[in-house]
Amino acid sequence: QVRLVESGGGLVQPGGSLRLSCATSGSIVGIYVMGWHRQAPGNQRELVARITNGGSTTYGDSVKGRFTISRDNAKNTVYLQMNSLIAESTSVYCCLGGTNSRPYWGQGTQVTVSS
Repeated sequence: QVRLVESGGGLVQPGGSLRLSCATSGSIVGIYVMGWHRQAPGNQRELVARITNGGSTTYGDSVKGRFTISRDNAKNTVYLQMNSLIAESTSVYCCLGGTNSRPYWGQGTQVTVSS
């Protein structure tokens, strides 16, 4: 089993920044990619960013240039640095750990961008 626990969400003003963390535990050896997805009410879940074990990154078009994904292998933690936040960034952000057998999801952390 793999356990993912997100933290770092909250309320921030437009133009502000937040850093999300996703701590992994359990049988993490099989994870080959980590990522963040988000889903706002009434919207489909969308990719925000992902990073492979080799360090290759992919970003959703709406966050390119503003968000940065990184990982600390020693801490088994993945981070999402979010800058220049806009109202449309408001969503529940979920961490994903991908293995060959199945994906593992965290419970999510709420990010609200509002003045």
